[in-house]
Amino acid sequence: MAWVFKGLRNGIVTTPWPKGSDQYFDEFAAAVRVLDSGSAVPDAVAEAAAACPTDAIAADPRPRLDRGRCILCGRCVRLAPDWFAWEPGCGTAELARSALVVGDVEETDEALAQLRDKLARRVRRLRRSVHIRHVDAGSNGSDEWEIQALTNPVYGVHRLGIFFTASPRHADILLATGIGVAGMVEPLRRTLEAMPEPTVVIAVGTDAISGGILGGGYIGGTGISEHVPVDVWVPGAPASPFSVLHGILLALNRVPARRVGSAR
Repeated sequence: MAWVFKGLRNGIVTTPWPKGSDQYFDEFAAAVRVLDSGSAVPDAVAEAAAACPTDAIAADPRPRLDRGRCILCGRCVRLAPDWFAWEPGCGTAELARSALVVGDVEETDEALAQLRDKLARRVRRLRRSVHIRHVDAGSNGSDEWEIQALTNPVYGVHRLGIFFTASPRHADILLATGIGVAGMVEPLRRTLEAMPEPTVVIAVGTDAISGGILGGGYIGGTGISEHVPVDVWVPGAPASPFSVLHGILLALNRVPARRVGSAR
């Protein structure tokens, strides 16, 4: 009976998001943003670009940052605080790879709206019961910890009708992590081929998007998009549980799309 009294003492710990607001979702610094200082690009930006371990920063002609390559080390924020800063909020998932590049880039709201409508038509049959098949295509294990957290009482992903399955035959969404090592390319493809249509592919984490800091070596792997078509991109190293959940619900057209230009 001890667990009963413990539950009564703790009360409800499950997040109300997405129906309600959540302080952690709104305030956790899940990405780096590029500030528009309006001044000439200083040497500090070039120094930050040189210090970036994954070449995620371009300094010329104006600073840009690729969140799909960023591992959130914070060096750019420390070296060039007038141009780079932590951005609060876990709504980091995007429907296009190009939308992960922030800074002095062209707005792509119209293109993203078209992608969103196209994906919404594909997933309109996926309603209250959605099953996910997770495939590790060469991860360091950090993304898996965050994904596993979705099933705990805090996030309670099952309350949203979202479940993980061991069989691709029962899966609607392929959730892929890791850099896409050579030995996992064929299992990744076979998993997608075994899934019933309509299918959705979500790349979770910097490793799955671009290879991160591990990709491109003797084990291969610069992301999974070379091997399977990706519908939703969730940056982070690792991506937080809220960011992963945001990506899943974005794929299902169950959350408002984040405005493309809001972080630039």
